[in-house]
Amino acid sequence: MAGGWARDDAVNDQIEISTAEAIARARQRNNPGVRPSAEFCAECDDPIPEARRLAVPGVQLCVNCQAGRDRNRHMTSAINRRASKDSQLK
Repeated sequence: MAGGWARDDAVNDQIEISTAEAIARARQRNNPGVRPSAEFCAECDDPIPEARRLAVPGVQLCVNCQAGRDRNRHMTSAINRRASKDSQLK
């Protein structure tokens, strides 16, 4: 329900526009000078499917190698980011 002179679906239109702009900014920020996607994985030399190359610009690793890197990255984190109740009470 929009107010004033706006159409009834104006709020939804604005949400869609804001979301599209945020996605475009994130892509531009994350891919400033993207190198071309590799046809073969940089680690195991397996072919990278075309769908992955189109979905992830500049991809250099196949799904399996990237998943292995992601698993290792998460396992090495030694910081507990959850706050305890005691620290919130102070």
